[in-house]
Amino acid sequence: MTENFQFTLEKTDAGARLGEISMPRGTIRTPAFMPVGTVGTVKAMYLDQVRETGADIILGNTYHLMLRPTAERVARLGGLHKLIRWEHPILTDSGGFQVMSLSGLRKLDEQGVTFKSHVDGSLHHMSPERSIEIQGLLGSDIQMQLDECVALPAEPKEIERAMEMSLRWAERCKVAFGEQPGKAMFGIVQGGDIPALRIRSAEELTKLDLKGYAVGGLAVGEPQDVMLNMLKETLPVLPVEKPRYLMGVGTPDDILKSVARGIDMFDCVMPTRSGRHGLAFTRRGKVNIRNARHAEDMRPLDEQSNCPASRDYSRAYLHHLVRANEALGGMLLSWHNLAYYQELMQGIRKAIAEGRFADFMAKTMEEWARGDLQPV
Repeated sequence: MTENFQFTLEKTDAGARLGEISMPRGTIRTPAFMPVGTVGTVKAMYLDQVRETGADIILGNTYHLMLRPTAERVARLGGLHKLIRWEHPILTDSGGFQVMSLSGLRKLDEQGVTFKSHVDGSLHHMSPERSIEIQGLLGSDIQMQLDECVALPAEPKEIERAMEMSLRWAERCKVAFGEQPGKAMFGIVQGGDIPALRIRSAEELTKLDLKGYAVGGLAVGEPQDVMLNMLKETLPVLPVEKPRYLMGVGTPDDILKSVARGIDMFDCVMPTRSGRHGLAFTRRGKVNIRNARHAEDMRPLDEQSNCPASRDYSRAYLHHLVRANEALGGMLLSWHNLAYYQELMQGIRKAIAEGRFADFMAKTMEEWARGDLQPV
């Protein structure tokens, strides 16, 4: 741990990068996966369990927390870390994506966005300055600029307009953030699926000399090959010595292929959301525990895992819980999935350190392709 935000790039293996972010609240080993704690909770999980899976950092959501319990209340209660009993780093997103995707009524202009709460219909205004203010009240360690995220496909002129707006908002966010020792603000590269716009966005953000850079707008319904091509175009423009965060991504396959291209940080609701719906991610690929084939299978999801949910509970029991709509089913599968994601990240980091990432990636994908155990 250090008093200041510091990123150290320890080793590269082809495009993959092994590093470490040091902050007052702890060290983040990269490549890192950040479980999503949208409203101050990683759904269906105790945060002690989240930590035990290997998570160094979690994500909180500005939009949801500003609506309830409100950022001001969180600040009065001592900040988000104290409120939720998580002593380690927290990254908060800016709220921009949720404003664009969840609010039924919104009006966007140069000053920011006025939107209607999906909770109670109340009107709110989010400017770049207000987004940074809220993240400061929450006490987050890594704060994201407010940006405009356009769902793909979209018209090129609309993508360019949103990208340019996001650049201007990044400058305002930097001013609003000011100097906060031990904390960081990241910019967000936008530009949709247009390489020239992505490159321009990355070049202009780099001039702001921020502590880190995210790639946004690539978890909005586009095919994987579009995402990977945009990373190929964008990442060479970003500073080598700064961390790179791919927002809202993704599946284990997305993560492996994005690490290969130079991404250091990820977040996604997929492991917990999938777990609540009966889908498990395993080293043998995806397993739908709702399927009848598991009804009398007393084998665990993964006998080699260190996670109790993966190793100690039978598929038959998990199948029963999920089919009976028991909350424990979603809890155990969320626990399993988060543990699998962190085991994958640990394997990635070890492989890069030993200079064998390409081999690790090939073997991991080969095991996924072989599929699950044969039915009993």
